[in-house]
Amino acid sequence: MPTFAEDLELALRMADAADAIALERFRALDLKVETKPDRSPVTDADRAVEAALKGILATERPADALIGEEYGNSGTASRTWIIDPIDGTANYLRGVPVWASLIALVVDDKPVVGVVSAPALGRRWWAAPKVGAFTQDIDGSVRTISVSGVSDLEHASLSYNNLQLWDASGRLPQLLQLSRQIWRTRAYGDFYSYMLLAEGSVDAVAEHDLKIYDISALVPIVEQAGGRFSDLDGELTAESSSVLATNGRLHGAIQSALSA
Repeated sequence: MPTFAEDLELALRMADAADAIALERFRALDLKVETKPDRSPVTDADRAVEAALKGILATERPADALIGEEYGNSGTASRTWIIDPIDGTANYLRGVPVWASLIALVVDDKPVVGVVSAPALGRRWWAAPKVGAFTQDIDGSVRTISVSGVSDLEHASLSYNNLQLWDASGRLPQLLQLSRQIWRTRAYGDFYSYMLLAEGSVDAVAEHDLKIYDISALVPIVEQAGGRFSDLDGELTAESSSVLATNGRLHGAIQSALSA
């Protein structure tokens, strides 16, 4: 059985492969874009990245299961890799550099290894048990990351996704009321909000309409950095779609403020 450090090393190599493919197609004039049945966009880069990572896992971890956004699930095992080839596809196809490949390993239903690689930003984040949480900055330097120590709502910075989803969820009034109690709100979007949380630059993140492949790689990084990740209304599960991540100190207060 591989150690988590060995799994992390593999995930980082997979991220290298994803970066090479996705960067080559970023802002390409012949980028192919389709609309999936759920009305979300998919590009040829999404599919090429996932196919490449699926091939690596077939060689390196053939006994493990896989959940991918574009090509579905394969295998059943206590160890499952979960891949979002390009998180932020809408940004990717519009030429906005805030997108990343998300790679996670889930063991016995618990996300334990996570890699988030955002090559257009020159950034990468990763974490695993007994390893910790780290980031690589644009200059190539690596540093340990940890969440903030903010404990009062009046000093907190919250990032959320678009207001339409909050309106559709019926919780826009709660978000607006919370915004009056805290220091500032921003909508950094997608993976980036959670990585800013893990670095201590943001204190809380709340979002709706997420899938398992949007979430899994983020959880180990936030938790190993000292934060907390949950469903907006309780414990995080594989079915969670509305989530809350915080520095831990603010979790109860924000969860209560945003409750239905």
